[in-house]
Amino acid sequence: MSDTTQVNVRILEKEYQFACREEERVALLQAADYLDRLMREIRASGRVVGLDRIAVMAALNMANDLLHQQGNENALAESALERVRKLHQRLDSVTGKPE
Repeated sequence: MSDTTQVNVRILEKEYQFACREEERVALLQAADYLDRLMREIRASGRVVGLDRIAVMAALNMANDLLHQQGNENALAESALERVRKLHQRLDSVTGKPE
């Protein structure tokens, strides 16, 4: 693992150390910053108490966002595919090719 680097991140005043490839370092730091901000927002709301519960709530929020985004991407892909099919049918009708 000679191409790995140690990265220190701070999440809710707690220090964590990770090993990652150098090309993943920036993404890891961005992810840790995002998680820290989300967990701070949850803690500041006052509705969730305890680090474990805050972490689980943050994970659920991120999973929900990811699933929502994937659903949007799937809907866009389906829409684009349907448009391509319709264009293909129109081209076939103009060129006289059977469907």
